Amino acid sequence: MPENEPWEYSLHIPNDLRAVTVSRRTLRLILTVHGLIRLVDVAELLAAELVSNAVRHTKGPATLRMRWSPPGTLRIGAWDTDSAPPEPPSPSSHAEELEEGRGLTLVRACADAWGWYPLPGEGSRGKYVWCEVGVAQGDRSGHLSQRR
Repeated sequence: MPENEPWEYSLHIPNDLRAVTVSRRTLRLILTVHGLIRLVDVAELLAAELVSNAVRHTKGPATLRMRWSPPGTLRIGAWDTDSAPPEPPSPSSHAEELEEGRGLTLVRACADAWGWYPLPGEGSRGKYVWCEVGVAQGDRSGHLSQRR
């Protein structure tokens, strides 16, 4: 499938930390098959952080979604069963010293954009946390430390 055609995949995952590895490998395979290997490293990192948060901080299942929108945006998102907003550490909390909470700091640093929204309905339907990576980012030298 050419790069100029949109596509979307969803991976439904149980509440199991092994889902992080499965998600990373699945994302790598999907991007490779679609000729987007230049996005793999940063996309794997972002997906792992989103899925890790969904699995660690909720008790239910989760879903990883990947959507390609031409001419060059990859959106990665994770749905989970908790409707509470994601809480990245504040700049004054010495994020580099925290054992937890670094995932969203990495997402903010490595993604071109990110956000979240609750999924309302009867009871709690959870939330969807997403981030986007553009093709231009994948063309960089591959050193995440050079980002913002």
